[in-house]
Amino acid sequence: MVAVALVFVGIAVLLHGYIFVMESLQWTRPRTRATFGITAEQAEATREMAFNQGFYNLFLAIVAAVGMWFTAFGDAGIGVALVLAGAGSMVAAGVVLLVSSPDKARAALIQLVPPLIGCVALVIARL
Repeated sequence: MVAVALVFVGIAVLLHGYIFVMESLQWTRPRTRATFGITAEQAEATREMAFNQGFYNLFLAIVAAVGMWFTAFGDAGIGVALVLAGAGSMVAAGVVLLVSSPDKARAALIQLVPPLIGCVALVIARL
């Protein structure tokens, strides 16, 4: 069950790393604008906000990735705490997006389902 948890958390880490790239490095590019459904003007106006938000996603991914490493190779207690902090925050952010912007339900579910599965599997494995 721990392996299943780490696979799903790993998916979430990769996804949030990709979100970092889009938001912080490629925000004004046509493909990224299309992904987020914004115009060039909107992208330019929100560039600083997106840059910051991208780093937020990166930091969550780093916390979860370090937790994965500790869970697999080090102190499992530290690892589980870090995974639940990083991936749990990803789930919470996805829920906030889902509740605050129901029209973005697909994006919210993409953001929250893999870390949710990972967190639930990890908690079950630790019982």
